[in-house]
Amino acid sequence: MQSSLSLKSLVLAVGLVLSAAAPAVFAMPHGGGPRGGMPGMELMHALDDVGASDAQRQQIREIFKTAREDLRSQREQGQALHKQMLQAFGAANVDANAVEALRKQQLALHDAASQRMTRAMVEAARVLSPEQRAKLTEKMGKRMERMQERMQERSRGHDRNG
Repeated sequence: MQSSLSLKSLVLAVGLVLSAAAPAVFAMPHGGGPRGGMPGMELMHALDDVGASDAQRQQIREIFKTAREDLRSQREQGQALHKQMLQAFGAANVDANAVEALRKQQLALHDAASQRMTRAMVEAARVLSPEQRAKLTEKMGKRMERMQERMQERSRGHDRNG
């Protein structure tokens, strides 16, 4: 039960982060995260803290390499949809039905990317021991808390200045 709960917590935490980051992943020229690396790089850095072996690191690196390759065509499709959306809004007459159709296509593409990254995260989590996953889940949970605190601080700052 404990390892299942840890895996669910890890997938949920990563899913939340990836869901928020999905639009940025599609927009980046090399399919990377905020620092220009591939999706999942935060996990790779966190492996230092959980004592992952070289073999585990290599397995996880390969999992994310494959996921990145799978997402490459989706990123290109996302960029094309973004351009179409800009064109739709820049037209003399904005066609609400066309914009809605593009929005639905973008949503489906984001959902497919989220599903693929979730599969990669589950595969990566299965490479780690239950103890390593517990440490990783704790670390990611703390990181999420810090991110939420910073967002709240920024929001309060905007409210005062707005």
